Amino acid sequence: MIEVTRLKGSKIIINAELIEMVEETPDTVITLTSGKKLIVAESSEDVVNLVINYKRKIHTAL
Repeated sequence: MIEVTRLKGSKIIINAELIEMVEETPDTVITLTSGKKLIVAESSEDVVNLVINYKRKIHTAL
């Protein structure tokens, strides 16, 4: 799970495993495998780094 910020400032936690695509249009849009789209304040690079850090944590916890 990763924490991201909606444009109005509220924090949400999403399942990183359900992210299908991240794009900047110029806002950052995260598309989930369900087709739901989330617009967040983080850059696409920040979202990628959050996912990488999440995956590192779950794989080193074994």
